[in-house]
Amino acid sequence: MIDPAHLNLRHLRAFVAICRAGSITRAAEVVHLSQPAITQGLARLEAAVGASLFVRHGRGLTPSDEGRILAFRSERGLDTLETGLTEAYRRARTPRPSKVAARLTAAHLRALVAIDDARSFSAAARALGLAQPSVHRAARDLELATGLALFETTSSGTALTRAALRLSRATRLMLAELRQGLSEIAQRHGRALPGIRIGALPLARSTVLPEVVDRVTAGAGPLRVQIIDGPYPDLLRALRQGDLDLMVGALRDPCPPDMVQEPMFADRLGVFCGPGHPLLGLPDPTGRLTDFPWVLSPLGTPTRTWIEAALPDLLRAALPELVETSSMVMVRGLLQSGRRLTIISRNQVATEVRTGLMRELPVTLADRPRPIGITSRADWVPTPAQTAVLAALRTVAADWKESQI
Repeated sequence: MIDPAHLNLRHLRAFVAICRAGSITRAAEVVHLSQPAITQGLARLEAAVGASLFVRHGRGLTPSDEGRILAFRSERGLDTLETGLTEAYRRARTPRPSKVAARLTAAHLRALVAIDDARSFSAAARALGLAQPSVHRAARDLELATGLALFETTSSGTALTRAALRLSRATRLMLAELRQGLSEIAQRHGRALPGIRIGALPLARSTVLPEVVDRVTAGAGPLRVQIIDGPYPDLLRALRQGDLDLMVGALRDPCPPDMVQEPMFADRLGVFCGPGHPLLGLPDPTGRLTDFPWVLSPLGTPTRTWIEAALPDLLRAALPELVETSSMVMVRGLLQSGRRLTIISRNQVATEVRTGLMRELPVTLADRPRPIGITSRADWVPTPAQTAVLAALRTVAADWKESQI
């Protein structure tokens, strides 16, 4: 499957115009290209995609099934780029010139995204497999095409301006849309597996996601599932720029404005220790919790935020020997020493409790149930394979919720 970053933007715009107009002649008037240029561009696009995008007949051209898939994703992607351009000019407080989008090329946008990732021209060139002067020239040509200052030199390398960051994000989202369409077409021709990229917050990794992956791969046929774990801010950024399809874990209040959240089940916290801890066997060890060292989740996580508000005295006493981590492997290992305690999701450590690696202490916490669910972009349109994964997530979550009652 071709990398969507290498598709010719002019060819894509011409393709969309043909779909709307129903003929090359009328499309030529819309995109201001000659009919031979559009015909040649369409042939190259079909060769790159590996499928016929139109059915030719006496009345003109009708999109094929593959053509309809690509047209839908191309329109969404190009609209996203247009919105990003408008926002870039707004952030730069500069009027947007007419027809500026037609000046942008795939090479411009590849350079922009690579520099955004690498934060230097030399590292971006290595990532793209190009000579540094080529990347530098593409970046400066993009500034000339837009009339915007997009790059600035800092003590740590090259940084993108606020306008450039908005354009880079729009480019990534456009590429994500095109990737969806190209993947669907490749699947129809047996050249690729359907796929989904899921950001997994700590609770999801040890509860619903393993069962979901087993269920969809067993029932829906071949499927490429990528699970990416990390802290919430990193996963949210990846989701916002199209590097993830969805995120599963603790929901946030308030919900980020460009996201939608779907609750699946509720979670409660508990106090846990290793199997040989001195507090085991006490009917109510609450008064001795400050006598032992703690391992807690990092600042900014929902659990830590609740502890700071509800148990400030405990947190203050724990600070001298406090270990902060989101790693379940690290929490489990530290509790094996026999002295440390933790406050963590009961669902997250269900397997450890069941196998005897961790034990829950009889401590009553006045926590409220935390909603666990799915976070996705507000305008995300899943592929059929991704819709099947969503259905499996909801089914597994419903079973999990029922088991808690």
